[in-house]
Amino acid sequence: MAALVPTTTSPNGRKKDTGDHAQKRLSVFKASPAAYAVLIVVSAIFFVPFVLMISIALASDQTSAQNAFTVIPTEFRWQNFTEVFTATGLPVGRFVTNSVFIATMSAVGQVISSSLVGYAFARLRAPGKNVMFIVVLATMMIPAQITMIPQFLLFKELGWVNTYLPLIIPNFFTNAFNVFLVRQFVSRISNELDEAAQVDGLGYFGVYRRIILPMMWPILTAIAIFTLTHAWGDFMGPLIYLNAEEQMPLALGLQYMTSTSNAMQLPPWNLVMVGSILLTLPMIVIYYLGQKYLYEMNLQGGSAGVK
Repeated sequence: MAALVPTTTSPNGRKKDTGDHAQKRLSVFKASPAAYAVLIVVSAIFFVPFVLMISIALASDQTSAQNAFTVIPTEFRWQNFTEVFTATGLPVGRFVTNSVFIATMSAVGQVISSSLVGYAFARLRAPGKNVMFIVVLATMMIPAQITMIPQFLLFKELGWVNTYLPLIIPNFFTNAFNVFLVRQFVSRISNELDEAAQVDGLGYFGVYRRIILPMMWPILTAIAIFTLTHAWGDFMGPLIYLNAEEQMPLALGLQYMTSTSNAMQLPPWNLVMVGSILLTLPMIVIYYLGQKYLYEMNLQGGSAGVK
């Protein structure tokens, strides 16, 4: 006699099994050892440049002068991590401070402006709002190279060249991608919360500040991470607008470090790679600390749909 399989009845009258058959279906989602092996091999391939960067950063000056680098580190000259601040003749510590300031202010600007504009598109009622939202999204198709010269001329007329303002102020006016993310996220929040708050006497800004904003931390954290990553590693913007050495961020300072050596002398690649590690590690740490917010953003805001 065949063994009985436990079943349950669904609301539409159909029977669903809760025994071995359900477990078999769930087992489909388990990755096989072969899949893990492939992922490990692919990850190792992508990790090789990072290992080479560490190997060069730990190399001696003689090895750097001869370009005799190896993928696996054979030298461990840890003093390179202090000499990059003292032996290059450049204010590397100031470069790091400038990068922190520019990236932090840019992230603050994007978080504030994106949350306000995205909330307005999701909740406020105004004629032509959807058309305006489509126009905002259409700006994503404009290459940055097209607006580069007009922006430079505008900032030059404002007297902002050779200051941090062209790198920071535009972030206080958000961008289309972040507006889209916030709008989709807020669209999934029930309107009943807004109505209950309005019954208690809150206006649109009160609802935003006391109800919606505390619920937007996952998407705002994700926007902050994206902005920090872009601003921290931005090279083109500082190259266009900054001329003074003491104003350069780390990304531009590293390039400056490779071009200030004598004509017949190789750049100090070991110290340059130390600077590259300083440029890379903070973003790895930020992504590691903020990955749960990125996951929550995908769960809560990834399928809201354009309404």
